[in-house]
Amino acid sequence: MKKILVSLAISACLASPAFAVDLGSILDGSSGIDLNKVVKAVESAATSMQGTTPAQEDIIGKRVMADLLGAAPLVNDPALQHYVNEVGRWVALHSEKPNLNWHFGVTDDRDINSFAAPGGYILITRGLYDRLKSEAELATVLGHEITHVVLGHHIRAMKASARGDFLANVAQIAAEKRGSGDAQYAANAFSGGTEIFVRGLDKNDEFEADVHGMVLAARAGYNPFALPSVLTTIGNINPKDSAVSLLFSTHPSPRARLDNIEASVGDRLDRYANGIDNTPAFNRMHK
Repeated sequence: MKKILVSLAISACLASPAFAVDLGSILDGSSGIDLNKVVKAVESAATSMQGTTPAQEDIIGKRVMADLLGAAPLVNDPALQHYVNEVGRWVALHSEKPNLNWHFGVTDDRDINSFAAPGGYILITRGLYDRLKSEAELATVLGHEITHVVLGHHIRAMKASARGDFLANVAQIAAEKRGSGDAQYAANAFSGGTEIFVRGLDKNDEFEADVHGMVLAARAGYNPFALPSVLTTIGNINPKDSAVSLLFSTHPSPRARLDNIEASVGDRLDRYANGIDNTPAFNRMHK
């Protein structure tokens, strides 16, 4: 019965056309953002990133996603993309930013990884998706990435690194209001923001995202202990396998993450362990 209720709730909240899969529009220009207008301007973190607004974070996210999708495009499977968006947005509705314009996508990349960017943009690689065994595992992985966005981990890392590894840039993006020729705005962004995925976030941010992601999955009705299952699967892969080289270089080891979950969570989420593990929708899509 719980599985049916959650499925109905997901379908109801995503029935609006506003939830159409549209990550691809970032690259084809229909998003309205002209990435060619991103120009180098400032190197001071205090000037470039202080007090970022939601609109500015959205522009940063679009730029990062354009870079990532340029390297590995979305899988050409609208049904799969729609399904992952359904699950991701259902979990995001239980976060502290339920009204953010969340976007999820599966990239045509055999590496095992997932990414988040400011503004609510989240990608999971086909390599990781194919290794998931249940919808709960998908939900907890997306919950981890949703947490990075909600807690502003990437924005904080960009601020801290602007004087070092990153170039701070100002994206002067003019946007005209409909029906008006003189309404414009400018927003700050890092054109080099994608570099953060090469270096990785602070390990404590990753630990925090693991635990909070489990909580989000539990709120959404899933078994939160599906995340340790994912980490166990990844941990059993040979570290020399090229499919996990980037993940292992930018994240704490699966063993360290599992140890932190055990220490931080303990038995406090045990009551939610009987949440949804799998669904017919996952089985249909996970061919």
